[in-house]
Amino acid sequence: MAFSSILHSPVHFTLPRPHNHHHRRMPLSITAAIPPLSTAADVAAVSDTLDSTTIAVIGGGSVAALAAVLSLADPEKRRQMQAEEVGGGDKEVVREYFNNDGFQRWRRIYGDTDDVNKVQKDIRLGHSKTVENVMKMLLDEGPLSGITVCDAGCGTGCLSIPLAKEGAVVAASDISAAMVAEAEKQAREELFNGKDEISPGLVLPKFEVKDLESLGGKYNTVVCLDVLIHYPQNKADAMIAHLASLAENRLILSFAPKTFYYDLLKRVGELFPGPSKATRAYLHAEADVERALQKVGWRIRKRGLITTQFYFSRIVEAIPA
Repeated sequence: MAFSSILHSPVHFTLPRPHNHHHRRMPLSITAAIPPLSTAADVAAVSDTLDSTTIAVIGGGSVAALAAVLSLADPEKRRQMQAEEVGGGDKEVVREYFNNDGFQRWRRIYGDTDDVNKVQKDIRLGHSKTVENVMKMLLDEGPLSGITVCDAGCGTGCLSIPLAKEGAVVAASDISAAMVAEAEKQAREELFNGKDEISPGLVLPKFEVKDLESLGGKYNTVVCLDVLIHYPQNKADAMIAHLASLAENRLILSFAPKTFYYDLLKRVGELFPGPSKATRAYLHAEADVERALQKVGWRIRKRGLITTQFYFSRIVEAIPA
């Protein structure tokens, strides 16, 4: 939805891109219309592109100018109101979101239909790269046939299904009943492939509706992709310890990395609340995650970073120290 000239102000920023030794540092310059807080509910077109778990670049010129713009929004107050509407805290908000509007949005993003916009397609690419990298980490250690794997926060089965196709015995869970139903549906379609029986040597993943705190048992490997974004660091430490207690040999985590640059982009995205943006998004410093693992006797063996224009994810593989 376009804003009238009275209701918007064009703001121009320039942000430095993250760089490494092999690429020249280039500025990222974008002009965006920043709606005042009173009209934030009108940005329906923007809100379908951006939600609080989607890091979006709308521009930057200087940290001071951006800070002034950020002061127009009050995301914490908005989140508190959203939590009150569903009668609880972060967990209840996440469950509600991914059973309703969030489920519809992320099913499209995780799927292969053309019913996605440019930003969503970019996030799809980033997430698929994360899954590919995790599968490579796992297969580097040998065949997965008969290996027990806990896919904690399985979503629509993007990782569970490839694991099952490699012969792994997968226990998959998600806080969203809608996500679990979709994951099981897709797993049956892909693993049975139109036949009455699953291929020999393969096992259909066991899908359950559970939050991370409710998970139990012991597994050769535990994988938790892009779920820590829903946990503040003080709760993430306890969750990492819990996930490590379920794993015998390997724990693989992916999370949104907390750096000055990515934190800035996240805060910019929060300027566009939208009616369906109902989850907090927490970034985590790699050092904090590593410290949490070390506290429970684990060490990081492999590291990876997946970046696209709108998707950023740090992957770590940890083993007992």
